[in-house]
Amino acid sequence: MDIKTNFTYIWIALGIITFFYLLKFKTAPYGRHTSKNWGPMIDNKLGWILMESPALILFLFFALQGFPAFSNPVIVFIALWCIHYFNRTFIFPFRTKTKGKKMPLIIALSAIGFNSINTWLIGTFINENALNYSNEWFTTPQFIIGLFVFLTGFFMNQSADNTLLNLRKPGETDYKIPQGKLFKYISSPNLIGEIIEWIGFFIMTWHLATFTFALWTIANLAPRIVSHHKWYLEKFENYPKERKAFCFF
Repeated sequence: MDIKTNFTYIWIALGIITFFYLLKFKTAPYGRHTSKNWGPMIDNKLGWILMESPALILFLFFALQGFPAFSNPVIVFIALWCIHYFNRTFIFPFRTKTKGKKMPLIIALSAIGFNSINTWLIGTFINENALNYSNEWFTTPQFIIGLFVFLTGFFMNQSADNTLLNLRKPGETDYKIPQGKLFKYISSPNLIGEIIEWIGFFIMTWHLATFTFALWTIANLAPRIVSHHKWYLEKFENYPKERKAFCFF
């Protein structure tokens, strides 16, 4: 195996360790779990842009090296990735109603490193396979199922984000219980939707690099989903008892 493949397997192992660490020991201190005990704080929106921008900018840098010609399926992969991360980097932060909210600088910096590594894996995968997916790939079970799963997760994520972003009126800062749609059944459909997205992306591309990214998405977000659910139960006495962290528990 080459150095990149060896690194990928090490990165997978670190993702599995991270999953259990975040699940059992520590909730990442940003958003509703922000802690001032993690050093200097920066503006929440600025931190979000800094965190997410490598996933878009570095992706294009790695993917476009040498300006290769891309097959049509690879163009679809690039478009889906860029749509997601353009929204997360340049649209979502400015839609949040969190004026004056802070996050630890160390969290933003660690996320930059995390996104840079994953983007290197995905971007170089795209670059190295620019012409390895023919038009026949559009008719394979992997592409059809993967695209369906990706779009399901994407629209699930967007719908839940819209609900959360519209909970507060201008000037309000308190947290509220989201209602309706998938919030009737689960506490964090936005995060579950993102997990589903990247599982779909892996199925659609069927490559070790995208599997690794899907695994890391689960490692980061699944424990956070559990933490969100516990937080809701502790903060709101009237939180719906039938609502679950995941559909099955």
